[in-house]
Amino acid sequence: MNDVQKRIERSGTVRIGDRTVHRMSFGAMRLAGKDVWGPPADRANAVRVARRAVELGVNHIDTADSYAFGVTEGILREALHPYPDDLLIATKAGQAQVRPGVWEPLGRPAYLRQQCEASLRRLGRERIDLFYLHRVDPQVPFDEQIGTMRELQDEGKIAHFGLSGVTVDQIEAARRIIDVAAVQNMFNVAARVGEDVLDHCERERIPFVAWFPIMSGELARADHLVADVAADLNATPAQIALAWLLARSPVICPIPGTSSIAHLEENVAASTLRLADEHLSRLASLQSTDDELAALAAVGSAPKS
Repeated sequence: MNDVQKRIERSGTVRIGDRTVHRMSFGAMRLAGKDVWGPPADRANAVRVARRAVELGVNHIDTADSYAFGVTEGILREALHPYPDDLLIATKAGQAQVRPGVWEPLGRPAYLRQQCEASLRRLGRERIDLFYLHRVDPQVPFDEQIGTMRELQDEGKIAHFGLSGVTVDQIEAARRIIDVAAVQNMFNVAARVGEDVLDHCERERIPFVAWFPIMSGELARADHLVADVAADLNATPAQIALAWLLARSPVICPIPGTSSIAHLEENVAASTLRLADEHLSRLASLQSTDDELAALAAVGSAPKS
């Protein structure tokens, strides 16, 4: 392992099913085109970014069937297949982008099965490492959605199962049917949505995958309060936002996404940052209001990881 790869080791590890992965992970959504709606303008660059992530030591990559209609899954296959033995690729089904910025849950059993098969083909795998229910569909009985995932697991099509955008009650209801290997919810230093879910995951030792960790660049702004702490540590605001997540709980895995190799390298380098109590105290005041959180979570304002 080279010196660059050793940086990511300092982020620590979590156990997802039977796999141990570095906590600093990579979200592949930004490898898609504008509004996550179509292919990237420069596919060759997207392939280079995915390869560079693995070169840097990333061994947990997150994607979804709904990111540009599966485009990102195909990019990962082009970039990384045959996959390294230690690489865990997570994908999701259960949500569709019906038009740019508008996402709808789709949890019908037949649809979940169809999308699982499609993801297997696009990724070039016989079994998906980690398969999430992307969103709970309120129009379909919860047990039917989770039961379908259990059937797919029993059939050998998925190794491990995860939940995205859920409550504590939903996690525990799902666990009565299937083992929950990971939970993925929106969470960052300014938008601490559903801390009860994070606390529950910590108690139950369930990895908590934090999406929207830099708020689509909002936390990387030079005039943001995070920048004050960044100046103290000779770091970037984005790195401070990621370091805060790593410090917040040992079960958190941030999945920052980018289409830039420079930003990717910057994000991974955040693994080496350590925030002092003074820094954590200053960042504790950085909390969005309920209205701001509602706006962030509204359809079209925040990408639905």
